[in-house]
Amino acid sequence: MSDSNAPRLPSTFNRLAWSNLAAQSAEQIALAAALIVAVLLLGVGEGQTGLLQTALTLPFILFAIPAGLLADRISRRWLMAGAEALRAAALLAILLLIGLHLLTLPLLALLGFIAVCGTVVYSVAAPALVPSLVSPQLLRVANARIELARTIAFAAGPALGGVLVGWLGAAPAFGFAAALSVVAVVLLSGLYEPTRATAPRRHPWQDIREGAAFVLHHALLRPVFVTQFIFNTASFLLLAVFVPYAVHHLGLSAAGVGTTMAMYGVGMVAGALLATRVMQRIAFGTVIGLGPVAGFVAAAMMALTSVVPSPLLAGASFFLLGVGPILWVISTTTLRQSVTPPSLLGRVSAINIMSYGARPVGSALGAIVGGLYGAETCLYLAVAIFAAQALVILMSPAVSLTHQPEMVGECA
Repeated sequence: MSDSNAPRLPSTFNRLAWSNLAAQSAEQIALAAALIVAVLLLGVGEGQTGLLQTALTLPFILFAIPAGLLADRISRRWLMAGAEALRAAALLAILLLIGLHLLTLPLLALLGFIAVCGTVVYSVAAPALVPSLVSPQLLRVANARIELARTIAFAAGPALGGVLVGWLGAAPAFGFAAALSVVAVVLLSGLYEPTRATAPRRHPWQDIREGAAFVLHHALLRPVFVTQFIFNTASFLLLAVFVPYAVHHLGLSAAGVGTTMAMYGVGMVAGALLATRVMQRIAFGTVIGLGPVAGFVAAAMMALTSVVPSPLLAGASFFLLGVGPILWVISTTTLRQSVTPPSLLGRVSAINIMSYGARPVGSALGAIVGGLYGAETCLYLAVAIFAAQALVILMSPAVSLTHQPEMVGECA
């Protein structure tokens, strides 16, 4: 089929896609700038940057569920616009404090925490909004477009943040990120969102239980959540030990480590670009299984470097770790949107985001096991954990799906 005959995404979705690119870029630039500013401007050490990293990840655990409740109760468009406005305000506050020479690490951590709260709300509400903007047949294409924007921002944002701080200074970097958030707000404010039935007013715990029960009792969504939780544990275990392992065992320089890890971003972009074609040619359930299997193969390749210390093998491992998760995110997001009643999409999306809580678990596991037994042991352990998550999804009914499920309506 020629590109001229290919289905086109509606203009209202395109506004969401562009706002997503602006929002994701703002997040990545600001995150990179915050860490650089903490070290270069505030002179903090490794322990304090670790605390800053913790402050910048806590909102995913603390506010994903509240964000899901709001996404199912109020306009998702205005919720996302408000979240981006909050992020812009926090970034502008950092810029002002830098200009007044009043910025401290606690203030940077606090304002960074507030900015990431905006990220959490956007990440929860966007997947819940997409099904109301496109037809079921275009869900996979739309999700691929959303993920492509995220991966471009993920791959380029940190480098751009570093360049901005290095060339222009800290304040312009935060100013540029804030401007991107404002662009996202403007795009969202002009987006048409179909009206939804007003959600009944109930105690929040009832809504939370309803969303959690839907995921945990659903034959397709439960193994997806479990797989994603285990995958996040394993991937952050591997990432926690790779840099010292690459320097001491693979003999890589700082530039070599950066180049090798950059293959992760290259893999993400490649996966996002190829996702639509892959999903057109391969059974829907097979695509769901590809991500976890790619993770296992990638971990095995990385563990193999303990015997064959090849930087090329390590780079190929990171490339697979980038490709696999993107195919996974696009296919499982489409699955989640298809089988979830519209009134539950926000909460179900929030529970999916909660799987990110496994990331600090993986990092802590890497610190403990690596400290006691060495990085090589961590790599072997990562292989075992990646094998477990692949088995969970391969033994589930999700991989037997031949097509995207039909969209469900509201429960009676």
